[in-house]
Formats: sequence, structure tokens, C-alpha cells
Amino acid sequence: MLNNKVSKAVRLAIAFGAASAASFSVSTMAAEDEESAEKVERIEVTGSRIKRVDMATDLPITVIDREAIELSGESSVADLLRNTTFNSLGSFRPQSGSSAQGATTVSLRGLGSDRTLVLVDGRRLPKSTLTGSSQDLNFIPMAAVERVEILSDGASALYGSDAIGGVINVITRKDYNGAEVTLGSGRIEHEGGDRENGSVVFGASSDNASVLAGASWNGRDIVYARDFPWYSPGGSVYSNNFTTMAQDDEGNYIPGASNFDFFSPEATCEGVGNENFYRIGARCGFNFAAVSADEASIKNRSAFVKARFDINDDWSIFSNINIAQTKSFGRYAPGLDETAYGPDQIDADSPNNPTNPDSPIYDPSLELEQQPLDFWHRFAALGNRDNNLSTELKDITFGTNGMIGSVSVEAGARKTINESHNVGSGYILRSIARQYINDGTYMLNDPFGASAEVRNAMTVTTSRTGKFNQEEVFANAAFDIMETDAGAIQGFVGFEYRTEDYADNYDSLSEAGQVGGSSGSSAGGSRSVRGLFFEALVPVTEQFELNFAGRYDDYSDYGSDFSPKVSARYNPIDALVLRASWGKGFRAPSLPDLTQQPAESADSVSDDLTCAAIGEAAGCSSQINATVISNPDLQSEQSEQMSLGIVYQATDNIDFELDYYDIEITNRIRAFGSQYIIDATLRGDSLPPAFTVTRAPNGGITNVVRGFGNDGTLETSGLDFKARSSFDFGDAGRLTTNLNISHILDYSTDGGRNFVKDPGVPQQRLTLSNVYSVADFDVTWNLNLIDSQCEDIDADGKCIGHIPTWVTHDLQVAYNTPWNSKISFGAQNAFGKEPPLFAYDGRDYNFNLYSGFGRIMYFNFKQSF
Repeated sequence: MLNNKVSKAVRLAIAFGAASAASFSVSTMAAEDEESAEKVERIEVTGSRIKRVDMATDLPITVIDREAIELSGESSVADLLRNTTFNSLGSFRPQSGSSAQGATTVSLRGLGSDRTLVLVDGRRLPKSTLTGSSQDLNFIPMAAVERVEILSDGASALYGSDAIGGVINVITRKDYNGAEVTLGSGRIEHEGGDRENGSVVFGASSDNASVLAGASWNGRDIVYARDFPWYSPGGSVYSNNFTTMAQDDEGNYIPGASNFDFFSPEATCEGVGNENFYRIGARCGFNFAAVSADEASIKNRSAFVKARFDINDDWSIFSNINIAQTKSFGRYAPGLDETAYGPDQIDADSPNNPTNPDSPIYDPSLELEQQPLDFWHRFAALGNRDNNLSTELKDITFGTNGMIGSVSVEAGARKTINESHNVGSGYILRSIARQYINDGTYMLNDPFGASAEVRNAMTVTTSRTGKFNQEEVFANAAFDIMETDAGAIQGFVGFEYRTEDYADNYDSLSEAGQVGGSSGSSAGGSRSVRGLFFEALVPVTEQFELNFAGRYDDYSDYGSDFSPKVSARYNPIDALVLRASWGKGFRAPSLPDLTQQPAESADSVSDDLTCAAIGEAAGCSSQINATVISNPDLQSEQSEQMSLGIVYQATDNIDFELDYYDIEITNRIRAFGSQYIIDATLRGDSLPPAFTVTRAPNGGITNVVRGFGNDGTLETSGLDFKARSSFDFGDAGRLTTNLNISHILDYSTDGGRNFVKDPGVPQQRLTLSNVYSVADFDVTWNLNLIDSQCEDIDADGKCIGHIPTWVTHDLQVAYNTPWNSKISFGAQNAFGKEPPLFAYDGRDYNFNLYSGFGRIMYFNFKQSF
């Protein structure tokens, strides 16, 4: 039976989703098979805990091996995964001005980084302290990676929460002998953004022990918005503007009820004497893009040790230690503030009120009677807002594995300490700034004339510290249940216990809403998770097998979930495999969603009763005060997914793979906005008890309490197609080609319209990799494609405008020297294709989907000993 399975592995390993993105030697495998089938080692493939003698599974798996990683030209695991077709809608990357400035994530199927599970050697990568819900890829050292396995199917039945969109398992090196030093650098087409990378790795192994140790680093410089070729001045109303206030029926001015009729006298715009303040009609604009950065700088450093020792023929002990640090610097435009949404305003007799005849900025052309006003000001004289972020992870695992009779067992313990500290400078202390503006200590027509003492009194340094620590114990056992004519029925059972301790603490001024241009509310809590899981592989015939799996997870805060899964593989002929799977999954509510402290917000809504209360016509837009709270009653999201696949090896050189997937998420964890809560209250719909609308006696809204709740559905379906060919031309070389296409058929929420082709939802992503190897040279050409989209969608759901298909080309030439080194020169986006330009999420292009770096020329050197 073993010989039969190994021969199938030789014929089909390339054909399956577990086939590598780069070539490997089938002839070598065949030779080893003929020499001794008994020496074939069982392997564990992501998506199954049961080790097998072949790579062919009943699930869609894509493997990116070490060779493919080097040929990609990428310098980090984050960049490598961001460019896969499974990262359908793009994902978060380091950016200035974000509360998660230095984090990097991946989002399989476009379902979100918190519905994508990332593993390292089969164990969870710790959650980021900056989000509390997703995992930061910066903590994975590139030099330690042997391969990356991407399971594009739900897997909560094996791994628990978050594995709805799929699972990414980063497998690190083992049994490595020798030493390796790598150095690399890259230069982008524009100013800034230069990158560096390097590593030192040492490994030694014997019959009963192995050790791998190394250090890895990579980084990229900051990129300013002004250095992109499509740069255009920003025109923020947070400049030096004023707005009048609405009045009630008795003529009283209403604090927090702005008319949004922006205007600025000449003295407070052109007269300021700074080029970033400029006239836009009646109002003044501020060119924030001249000083702010798009991409934050990032520096990743890590050291790792991986060791194994065989106590005897049956038992081994092992340990994995990883220490990683990320530092990031981001710059945003100077701090800002306004009084339009709260109780403060510029008094009618203030020296900074242009309706006050005694003010140096009085402007009679405004034709306004003396009255209180709201201001919208950019504190450019106080300098830019700079954020320095540092995160550090310590990850330690110890364990043992061995045999008890015929049962293979493993047990171990793990501890992760993940901490971060973010310091911000150049932020505005609202209480002092508003006081100084009102009494004239700080003059709006001469902000740069304020003394250093005044400026220092108005400035505050912010602080944010975070942690996400975990302690874990685990144990599992694998065994043969019984032997049948078709092979052994194999079983696997396991147990995991994990504690999570989370905290995200803002300084007291930020938490109190006293910092202009910044906000944040602290969160923190802890919980424990118990998981019990099983798997059974049942060969029905030599050609047909079934796999059953299930997992029970018990969370100490919200409750428990059971996730079942059934999959099948049918191999009617050697060249053809049919597969299918069905399963259920879940996503536990995150600790931030359960524990965030209340925070104040100013929200724009449309409410007829409020419009009437402030003397406006029905349908007006008004600002109301809102309180954002956590929801300790959140329940888990539920998912149901199914997949169908076919794999066909047309010839010894060509194979194809096609998979269909369908995922439905119910009880979705989503943010309930103020408008939704207002409308639901008027309709009499049920809402979480804590979400309320408070009205004054005249009907106007005084406060809305909002937050996260469980509601609605998200559905998506699509196709994945892969084709691979490998041709050996003897002395003329070898050509290997890999084509990967991910095609979205449907993406919708709450049973509504299909969002495919909406801005940010390309229907298709494609990568084509070609490697030609001859003599000591490898020549690589990679093509990357992101499908076209609509530039906007009208109220009827119709497409407006067109975002063209984006195609880039990557080129690399590598030389394998006689002295056991490798020298690579390459260009990513070799022809300097700019990203499609359209307004998206406050930027000139979709920052998380496209790259704005243009052409990246790079050099890599690897010396092996």
C-alpha cells in the first residue's frame, strides 16, 4: 500500500494545490522511491493534522517555496503575501496618520484580516497590539522561512476562530546544515522609499539533534505625498476658516450647530504668510499634502533559534524562540481643531472674531452682525505631527513528541509577550488652544508670531502603550484506528488551552478628547480559550477517501462554538482528482470590541425632528453628539463554506487546477452607525439594549450611543484557477511557468446587490510567473494583474467612471557563482506603471490594493557556506 501511495505522490505532487510555485525535482523523488519506499517521511499539510505520505489533499492548498520566494524579489513575508491573488481586495500596510501605523496584514478572499488566520509552524501568530483583532506579518523573519502554505478554504474545524477566509501557514526551516549570509537593497523610482534587507543563518544537524539560529532584518524609508508624480495640493478646510452658528426660534445661537458656510478674511489666509495657506473661493485651504507622508517608514529586526534533540529512538524535545522588533516613523500635517461640534466657540467680542469691529481681523465685507463664530484652524506654527512607534515580540515554545506504543503524541507550552509604545509630538492641547484663541494670546492672523512659551503651552506629547500576551499549552495524538482493504483509518485528537491578556492604553488627555488631531479610547481585558478537536481520515477505496473533522472552542467571555467539516477526494485515474469540502466556522468577538472604553464622537446624520428643532427644512444634514461604546454582549460570527475542485495532469509537463468556493457569514460583527440606530429606533426595530437615541423636549437629538453588534450577512463566491508547466530542454535549460487566477463571482452583504467591480472590489487578480534556468543563470519574468473597477457607484447601484486594469511586470536575472553564492538583479514594476488615480479613502489611489512606488530596482546577494 505504501509503494502505491508514493508512486501517486510522484505523479501528482505537481498537480495539486500543494504544488510549489517554483519547480522541484520529480526525478529525484522517483529515484528515492525506487531505492526505498519505507524511508518516505509522512508530512503534515496545512488543512489537516494527519500526516500523509503524499502532498495530495482534499483541500485547495498553494505552496510558495524558498526558491519562489527568492525569485519574487520581495524582501519581507508581508510584501510576498500582499501580492498573492488570494489577497483579493488588498490589505493594510504601513501608513502615516493611522492608529495602526506600523502594522502589515493580509486579507484572504477580501473578508478582512480578522477573518484570515496566520500560523507559524502550525501555531497562531500573535495578535497585533495596534488592532487587537488581526495579526501583524512584520513579526515573521524572512530568513527563517522554508515555505508558505496557503489554504484557501475555511478551517475552523482544525484551527478555531478567524479561519473563515482561509489559513496561511508559514513553515520555518529545519535540519539545515551550513551557514548563509544575505544582503539586499532596493531603490524606488521616486524620492524616499528605499529598502534594505539582510540575514545571517547558521544550521547544524546530526542523527539525533539539529539547531537553526539566525538574524533577519528589512526596512523601508518614509515616502512623502509631495514626492509622487501625481502630487496635487490638499485643500483641507482645517486651515484658517470660520463658520456661523445656527439660531433657534428666539434668535439664540446654538453651540454645536454649525451652518458650515466656510469663509476666511484676507488677513487670516493670504495674510498669514505661509505658502501652505491659500485661497479657495471664500474659504482658505491648507495644503496638508506638502508635509504629510503616505507610507510610514518601517524597520523590522528579528533573531530566532530552533532546536531539536532526540532523547532516544522514540522521543524528542524541541524549542522555538523568536524575538522580533518593529520600529516605524510617520509624519502627518500639523495639528488641527474646530469648535463646530461642541459647546465652545469664538466669543462675539474676541480679538480673533472677524465680526468684531475692534478685532484686527475685522472684515466689514462679510456683512455679518457681531456674533459668536466657530473656527476651523490648522496649527502650522506648532510643527508637524510625528509618531514614533516601537513594537516588540518575544515568542517561546518548548515541547516534546514521541511514540507511546503505536500512538504518536506531542505536548508543549508556549508564551508570547507582544508590547508596543507609540509617542506622538506636535499635537494640540484643546483647552489651552481654545482659550488662547478666544482671549487673543494666539492670533489667527499671525500664528507664526506667537512666542515659544505660547506655542509650548498649546502643544502636548501623546502616548499609547499596548500589549497582547498569550500563554498556551497543547497536546495531541495521532494513531491508526483500524486497517481496511483501502488502507488505514487514521485518527487525530488534540487539546489546546490559551489565555489572552490585552491592553491598549492612551494618555489621559487623548482619552478625555483634549488632544486636537488625535483621538483614542483605551481598552483592555483578558480571557481564556479551551479547544478540543478531532480528525479522521477514512479511505473508502484506493481511489476515494473521506475526511471528518470537528472542533469545540469554549471562550470564557462570550460562550462556545462547535465547528464541523467534511471533505472528500476521488482519484478515478492517476491524472485526475476530484475534491469537495463543506464546513462551518466562526470568528470570536475581539477583546477591543468587548472592552473598549466609551469615546465621544461628532456624527453627521439626517433626522427630521432634529432639523425642525434647529429651524432647518426636513432632510437637512446636522451634527449630533455620539458616544461610542464596547458591547460585552457580542456573540461570535458564524460561517458556512463549501468548495468543489478538480485537478488534472494533462501531461508529464502540464497540469491544471480549478476550484469553486462559496462562503456565507451570518451574525456578522459590524459597527452600528448613528444613522442606522436613529432609523431603526423610528421604525421600532430591535437593537442591542445599550444602543439608544436621546432627544431634547423639542425633539432634537442630544446623544446617540453606538458601537459594535451582531447583525446581517456577508456572502462571497468565486473561482480559483491554476496552471503549471515545466519543460526540460537539456543543455538548453528548463522553463517553468505558473499561472494563478482568482475570480470573484459574488460579494454582497445582507442579501443586497453584488459589489463586484465597485471601487476597491476587482473581479479578478492574476499572477503569471516564468522562470528560465540555463547553466548558472535564472531569468524570471512575473506578470501581475488587478482587474478594472468602477470609479464610483450612483444611488441606483450603477457604475460611474472607469478604473483601468492594472498590469505590472517584474524582471530578475540571477547568477549562481562557482563559489557557492547567488547574485540577483531585478526590477519590480519594471516599466514604472503608476497606480490608477481616483479618490479613495482620503487618498489619490487605493493605497491598500496598489503600489505607488513605481519602478523598484533591487540587488540581492546570498553567500552559502
